Amino acid sequence: MKKLFSVLLIIIFSLINSLAIAGDDGKIEINGKNNGYVEANDCFEKVNRGIFAFNQVIDKIIFKPLAKGYRMFPQPIRSGTSNALSNLSSAVTVPNNVLQGQFKDAGVNTARFVINSTLGIAGIFDVASYYGLKKREKEDYGQTLGVWGAGPGCYFVLPVLGPTTVRDTIGSVVNLMGGDAWYNVTVINDTQYFSESDYYISRILHGIDFRAKNLESFESLEKSSVDLYASVRSLYLQDRYRKIRNIDKTTDTLSDDDWEELDSQ
Repeated sequence: MKKLFSVLLIIIFSLINSLAIAGDDGKIEINGKNNGYVEANDCFEKVNRGIFAFNQVIDKIIFKPLAKGYRMFPQPIRSGTSNALSNLSSAVTVPNNVLQGQFKDAGVNTARFVINSTLGIAGIFDVASYYGLKKREKEDYGQTLGVWGAGPGCYFVLPVLGPTTVRDTIGSVVNLMGGDAWYNVTVINDTQYFSESDYYISRILHGIDFRAKNLESFESLEKSSVDLYASVRSLYLQDRYRKIRNIDKTTDTLSDDDWEELDSQ
């Protein structure tokens, strides 16, 4: 596994230079000054639109009904589930804090994980915030590549998983190569405490929790967008740019939370 991870790192570094110049045709100016925003090229737009349409059907048949059912649970249950899922995300956030030189945030997030995993009963309760350790922004390997100078590369849409870019896809692959401690414990390593199903159940719950938080927001976006595909693409790319630059500013129609949480309940 270590050899595979080393090979992956070599590949990533070899791609940074090419990614850094990929898709740099769309820099946006604000008040006559370039803000550094790089619009990713939609290299496979026709295919992307087809997959996007497929995802919309899957959403209406499966995810939206599940989200509505999930919303029927009492608020404490939904909040506890969100807290636990957020706690698990620290397994990816902390190493990326370190890789980006955010050592203070790495310390805070580590302390939050330890406290919430123990006193907070597997993260169900956000006890750390009570002690003054406020929740920090999530970080991932795609963001780290962006901080290191890699451009987004081509934008594309994955079946079920949704919008991404070449850079963010490479970042996701790192999770499967040892970069996600939760994936390591549940899928890669055979432990007596966790199984593969625990990882996949957590990912499914994350998707349902996300969808439930944003039922009204997505409906509003669908009604107000002339081109829903283009709107989602723009929102995704702007939000990823904001996260990479650590800009504390809300993207149009986005809240201050993650792209996955357009409107907190």
